[in-house]
Amino acid sequence: MSNKLTRFCTLILCISPAFYVQAAASLQPTDSESTEQLSKKETQLIAEKATQLISAVPLSEFEKAAILSPLTAHKANYKVFYGSIELGEAIYSLPATDTGYYTYHFDSNVSLLLLSDKRQLTSEFTLENGKLVPFRYVHERSGTGSDYTEQTAFAKAQEFIHTIYKQKALKLPYQERVFDPLMVQLQFRMDLAANTRPLDYKMVKEKEVDDYQFRVLGKEQVVLESGTYDTVKVEVVRAAKKAKKRQTYFWMAPDLAYLPVRLSHFSKGSKQLDIQLATYQFDQPLPPMTPIVIDGPATNASTSIDDLTAEADNDAQITESELDDIKQLAED
Repeated sequence: MSNKLTRFCTLILCISPAFYVQAAASLQPTDSESTEQLSKKETQLIAEKATQLISAVPLSEFEKAAILSPLTAHKANYKVFYGSIELGEAIYSLPATDTGYYTYHFDSNVSLLLLSDKRQLTSEFTLENGKLVPFRYVHERSGTGSDYTEQTAFAKAQEFIHTIYKQKALKLPYQERVFDPLMVQLQFRMDLAANTRPLDYKMVKEKEVDDYQFRVLGKEQVVLESGTYDTVKVEVVRAAKKAKKRQTYFWMAPDLAYLPVRLSHFSKGSKQLDIQLATYQFDQPLPPMTPIVIDGPATNASTSIDDLTAEADNDAQITESELDDIKQLAED
């Protein structure tokens, strides 16, 4: 699989936002993936909605448990599709810990014909004052084309971030609430449980700090081979012009500590990249969630998901020109 196609698979899974948003040249432009910020008016309206649901009194033990529920030890398996073609699988695992020091794992194996891509990601982080603080991140890629490793160390005490990507190093100034591309998914899920707004995240990846913002559109029931899930639908915020060309959506299940059950990306005139939950397991029972704040769609809402899915289904096969592009990217 081409480096750019699988980089998107990894990104969209891990930010769940995640969680990683970049496709092959035939799928998506290669400009910066930092997303458009919500307007001041939109941000104020969302904050007012959140205030209506969030009490000024200290959180109860039940509310605290709900916010921290994404840190419950669990494992989730996903199937990755390009249109109707199954590319492979991706696995997340968060082992149990009693020290407050967490290690989050991601493994993926996707392929198309003679092209292959395998990735192993590990994120180490701590929980401080109810927020996740990154410590170390490692991303190893192998398969068709060039193999490489990305490593990032978050030196909070020294106030810098040291990152190495494809053997090129860079030192960045340390910033609060800057995450790695894997553990940010867990922070995102915690923020949904806490009704934190705005849903705005900075991530260090490939020697850059990218900014992503998300909007909760509403509630939807999602039917997959693995089951039927009550979810909240989240979109990646993009400028109006970009939103007409590409859309990315996440469906998160509150009853599963906001575990993503489906992630879909659409590119105008192209196909759907779809990631679906296959199996999951939590080590302990999960607490009930508090009511979710619905931000609602933008006034210039993008094409409906049904229309996008229908268009993708009508164009589910990989064309010869697209295959040539993918082969060339793999050779590069």
